[in-house]
Amino acid sequence: MDTPTTSLPARLLRVDVAAEILGVKRSTAYEEIRLGRLRTVQIGRSRRIPTEYVEEYIDLLKRESD
Repeated sequence: MDTPTTSLPARLLRVDVAAEILGVKRSTAYEEIRLGRLRTVQIGRSRRIPTEYVEEYIDLLKRESD
């Protein structure tokens, strides 16, 4: 029996992937997480960034630039 494959976009991103999407270095993403500006969720021992948190962070940057 074949396993169905889906092409759904990832909704939980690794920090390095989120950093790439945001166009920042991985170290910058971790610094923003440390400062509480970019939120994450904990899954086991790793951190993931829900796509809506990436959008929140972009909105924060927009507000700060006004």
